[in-house]
Amino acid sequence: MSVSAAYLGVVLIWATTPLAIQWSSEGGGFAFGVTGRMVLAAVLMFVVLRALRIPFPWHREARRVYLVSASGIFGALFATYWAAQYIPSGLISVLFATAPIVTSVFAALWLDERGLTTLKVTGIATGIAGLALVFRSGLNLGPHAVLGILAMLFAVTVFSLSGVWVKRAGGDLHALAVNAGGLTLASLMFIVAWVLVDGHLPQRMPGRAIGSIVYLGVVGTAVGYSLYMYLLKKLPAATLALVTLLTPVFALWLGHVLNHETVAPVVWAGTALVLLGLMMHQWQEWRAVPAG
Repeated sequence: MSVSAAYLGVVLIWATTPLAIQWSSEGGGFAFGVTGRMVLAAVLMFVVLRALRIPFPWHREARRVYLVSASGIFGALFATYWAAQYIPSGLISVLFATAPIVTSVFAALWLDERGLTTLKVTGIATGIAGLALVFRSGLNLGPHAVLGILAMLFAVTVFSLSGVWVKRAGGDLHALAVNAGGLTLASLMFIVAWVLVDGHLPQRMPGRAIGSIVYLGVVGTAVGYSLYMYLLKKLPAATLALVTLLTPVFALWLGHVLNHETVAPVVWAGTALVLLGLMMHQWQEWRAVPAG
């Protein structure tokens, strides 16, 4: 698969994921929704590994990479699902769009990728101004929305840290093997978390909640994370995180059209500033993305 095709696939998947996350929690709670997604994705990944005859190493270094990947998956997704109870799906995507800035800091520290330049610093300042507007919208939505925004920023930090760490320690492990190992260990973490948070099987779930869990497990996780791990080996970590530059507007539009979410003008303004800041911050890396 070409880098461009994989990149487009991740963009489309991530644009639809926030809305599917909200729908998957209907009837069963957020903990059940994310646990069902992870278990389904982990099982599917091992089916794929067997079908493609891809080895699944279990030596010490491989287990360490799987654990790092799982920690990122668990921390980011648990915080995201919790936050989805209190903030609109489009806002989730906007906040996740700050991942390139956080990723670039970790990449500069660990991977010796490009350091900060005047344009990058200006981009960071512009992005922070956009986040300030987003926080202002959260204040209008209530105290729980503010907590949801903070949870999403935590999710972004964990996600970015895990991605850079996996790139540093991944070595020659196949991307699908890393995905399978990470999802398996993450599934165990989510099962424990579900038991502690709720532990009850839902009596009845809406059809779109079930469909969303299946979509997230198959497409959003098994396919999406596999493409992400593939790109992680092909591109600089900060360049890969530019996927989040393209998804917020699509996610805001989908939330408005399909979930009747109100998008306040201040959110659009904040989103525009965040995306402008990201473009400035990642301009050189964005232009360097391979064409094929």
